[in-house]
Amino acid sequence: MVERQRKRTDGAVALAAAATGLLLCATGCSGGGTASDDARTAEDPVEVLHGAAGNLVRAGTSKARTSMEMATGGTRVTIRGEGVYDFADQVGRLKVLLPQDPAGAEGHRPITELLAPGALYMKNRGAGVPTDKWVRVDTATLSDGNLVTGGATDPFAAAELLRGARRATYMGRTSVAGTAVRHYRGTADLTVAARDASAGNREALRAALRAAAKGFATATVPFDVYLDEQGRIRKVRHRFSFVNGQQKDTVAVSSTTLLYDFGAAVDVRLPRTKDIFAGRIAE
Repeated sequence: MVERQRKRTDGAVALAAAATGLLLCATGCSGGGTASDDARTAEDPVEVLHGAAGNLVRAGTSKARTSMEMATGGTRVTIRGEGVYDFADQVGRLKVLLPQDPAGAEGHRPITELLAPGALYMKNRGAGVPTDKWVRVDTATLSDGNLVTGGATDPFAAAELLRGARRATYMGRTSVAGTAVRHYRGTADLTVAARDASAGNREALRAALRAAAKGFATATVPFDVYLDEQGRIRKVRHRFSFVNGQQKDTVAVSSTTLLYDFGAAVDVRLPRTKDIFAGRIAE
């Protein structure tokens, strides 16, 4: 992060340890429902959203763009990224771009992240880590379950959060990046999402979501989600909040994930043990 920003937002940046993230916030979604939406209004929105993660698994793979915006003490930091994800195996690869230094200093190289059940791998992490080495983080040990720390919310975790939807409202039809979608708005409970996690890699998901439920200022997460005609997530935005451990300020985080090009080729190979950095990471 920018040195000046780091001084002003050390708490937010500390939690976003890798300070990595994704967003090409999906272009504006607006518009109301039509008469053709009558059948949709008869559906239970909560039940519809509970099935969104399963629809992604059936879709197999997709490309992804994300963004994460953190705001605290009048300072706003946005982290962006792009990559691919395999929902069946719950693995993905993202290239994450840190904010440009407003002072004109050379920016940090993009950070490569590999997402896997229970683990986050980062390359070009900085902080004294050799450029040819990976850093491995156990997501269950993170106070946010890696919903924030990586600078991007794991796309499958973003979908799994919807299993915790306690209430939701169908807002009508609109479009995202030229695709017709249905817009839902509601709130999810992290503890319920952890309890009802998908069967595949359930324990890793539960551990991460339980950690988030304990680490955030509230276990309730507001969301907006846009589903296509196959019930697949095209765009989802979650709004998290946590308490800055150093200054006790509340940090607001808006995380957006955009999914597209379903069926794209995905080849994610996790690092070998010898390629993982075992030394101390500088603060």
